[in-house]
Amino acid sequence: MKNYKLALVGATGLVGVTARKVLEEKNLPISEYVFFSSNKSAGTKINFLGKEYIVRELKEDSFDEGFDFAIFSAGGETSKKYSPIATSKGCIVVDNSSAFRMDENVPLVVPEVNPDDIKWNKGIIANPNCSTIQAVVALKPLDDKYKIKRIVYSTYQAVSGAGKSGVDDLENGLKGIAPKKFPYPIVNNCLPHIDVFEENGYTKEEIKMINETRKILGKQDLKITATTVRVPVINSHSESINVEFENDFDLEELKELLKNSPGIVLQDDPKNNIYPLATTASGSDEVYVGRIRRDESVDFGINMWVVSDNIRKGAASNAVQIVEKLIENKLNVI
Repeated sequence: MKNYKLALVGATGLVGVTARKVLEEKNLPISEYVFFSSNKSAGTKINFLGKEYIVRELKEDSFDEGFDFAIFSAGGETSKKYSPIATSKGCIVVDNSSAFRMDENVPLVVPEVNPDDIKWNKGIIANPNCSTIQAVVALKPLDDKYKIKRIVYSTYQAVSGAGKSGVDDLENGLKGIAPKKFPYPIVNNCLPHIDVFEENGYTKEEIKMINETRKILGKQDLKITATTVRVPVINSHSESINVEFENDFDLEELKELLKNSPGIVLQDDPKNNIYPLATTASGSDEVYVGRIRRDESVDFGINMWVVSDNIRKGAASNAVQIVEKLIENKLNVI
């Protein structure tokens, strides 16, 4: 069995630190790891799998030594510059930024949803937006069974989705310190403003969710709208998802379908106050689904509450799962 070589770009950031943890947990057949960062964090010493590593500065010749895989978690500009360099050296890149998500030549992958799209990669595989990932894990089995007609997203997104500076704004705000990342204090506030506003009044985050959902589900004409909101929660995104179907359904059968679908934990017992919580999802790779009920304003619709750890499943774990699938695909080639 071949042992592979993996580069982690952005190894000291919020997602990078979590990716290291997930890689340790997975124990993939990777014999060599190299960790990269910007000049600012280069030289940092980290412990990984019982060994000490020194984080290297990412440079244009960094991939000359040869890698099988690279996970990029260092922002769009870094990905745009260095991903093509990596792929030119025979490395497959799994990119966490938005740089390539809507590129028609780049698969946008959630392993529980569209794993076969990995196979047509041309060197780069895009990791979807964190809020999209958890949504499509819950939506895919429902679309397969009942055919989705329309989706209305309302999200309640944790400050960790804005990186360390977002977490700092919440923690500092509790001490009365003015925000640096957000336009207003996040303490005691819900900010209906994630990323920049476009001319049509939607934010880029909302447009990302709409376009990425269509691409992942393979339904370019699917009717979707979204409102994304930043809330004073450290970690895990929560989403209210309203779904209208083409076909009727039995509610208990629908719940059972979700319960038995990959990556989902059903928590739906409102009589006993059992429903998904951000605190429950934190530290987990699963997508928690509950509060499932008929939307009585349409013929065939439901409302559901979907919660997941945005740094793990929403970024780091999904990327590692893609690498895991890449390795499985290579091992299955005779």
